[in-house]
Amino acid sequence: MGRASLLAAASIVVVAAACRSPEEAQNESRSVTVYVSTDRVFSEPVLQEYERRSGVRVNVAYDTEETKSTGLANRLLAETNRPQADVFWSNEPVRTLVLKSREVLAPYRSPSAQGIPAVLMDPDGYWTGFSARIRVIAYNTTLVSLEEAPRSVWDLADPRWKGQVAMADPRFGSTSFHVAALYAQLGDAKADDFFRRLKANQVRVVDSNSTVRDLVVRGEVKVGLTDTDDVNVAVESGAPVGMVLPDKDSLGVPVMPNMVSLIANAPHPEEGQKLIDYLLSPDVERQLAESEAVQIPLHAGVPGPKNIPPIDSFTPMTLDYAKAAARVEEVTARLATILGL
Repeated sequence: MGRASLLAAASIVVVAAACRSPEEAQNESRSVTVYVSTDRVFSEPVLQEYERRSGVRVNVAYDTEETKSTGLANRLLAETNRPQADVFWSNEPVRTLVLKSREVLAPYRSPSAQGIPAVLMDPDGYWTGFSARIRVIAYNTTLVSLEEAPRSVWDLADPRWKGQVAMADPRFGSTSFHVAALYAQLGDAKADDFFRRLKANQVRVVDSNSTVRDLVVRGEVKVGLTDTDDVNVAVESGAPVGMVLPDKDSLGVPVMPNMVSLIANAPHPEEGQKLIDYLLSPDVERQLAESEAVQIPLHAGVPGPKNIPPIDSFTPMTLDYAKAAARVEEVTARLATILGL
C-alpha cells in the first residue's frame, strides 16, 4: 500500500473515531466480569441481552458441569489478593455463603431486590437470591407409574429400588447443597445412616444432574435425584420422564435460589453493581421462568414457569443456609467416605 493510501486509511479511522458519540466511546471502554455456575445455555442469553441493552462488554467465566459452582468458588478464593471478577452468579446458595465467610464478597444492597422475600437476602447485603430451582425425584414413566414413584428421599433406600437409583456426585453443585441441607436438618447420625443405606442399595453416583436425568430417560435406572431444569429439558423433548417433589408434606422440598454477589475489591465495582441490578430485576426472572430453566420467580407478580408446581403448592424445606454452608466441606468429605468416592 502506498503512502497516499496509508494516509487515506488513517484518516478514515480518525474520522470514524471523531464521529463516535462520547457515550459510544465510553461504552467501548466499559466492561464487567462475571463468574457463572448457572448452566450456560440458560445464563448466556441473559448476559447477552444485558450487553445489548447496556453497551457494556460482559466477560464471562462458566463453570464445568462436573465441578458446578465448586470450581469457580475455588478460583475466587485463589484470586482473593488480586480479584479478576466483579460479580459471582451462583446456581446454589452454599458456595456463596462459604465465600462470604472467607471475606471474598463485598456488601451491596440493590434497589432491584425490592420485593424479594427478606429470608432470601443477606441481612448485611453480601448476597441476594433470585429465580429458584427445586430438587426433585425424576422417574421413568414407562417403567414406573406416578402411584409407584418414590414420594420421599427416604424411599430411595428401600430395597425395592436397589440398583435403580442415581444421584450426582455430592461434592459438587446442587447435590452438595442438598446433602448439606439434609445434614443440617437431620443431624449427623440420621444423615449418615440414610446414606449408608443408600450405598447398600447400590445407588449410582454419576458426574452431573443431567447424567442422572439421561440415565432415567434411557431406563438404565428407574429413578434419580436431580433438578427441575434438568427434568424439564427431557419433558419438553417428549422423553418418558416425570418428577415428584420429595417430602412436600413433611421435611419439605429443597428450594435453591440463584445468588448474586459483588466481589470484594472488584476491578469494576460500579459496573458490577449495575449488572447485579439487572440480574435481580423482574425482567430477568421472567426470562428464566419462560426459558427451559423453568426457574421460579421470587418477585411477586412475575408469572411462574410451565411444568413446575407453584411455590405455594408445597412446603419448602425450612433451612438455615448459613448453617448448611458452614459444614458443606466437612459433610461432602464425610459422604465421599461413606459412598466410597
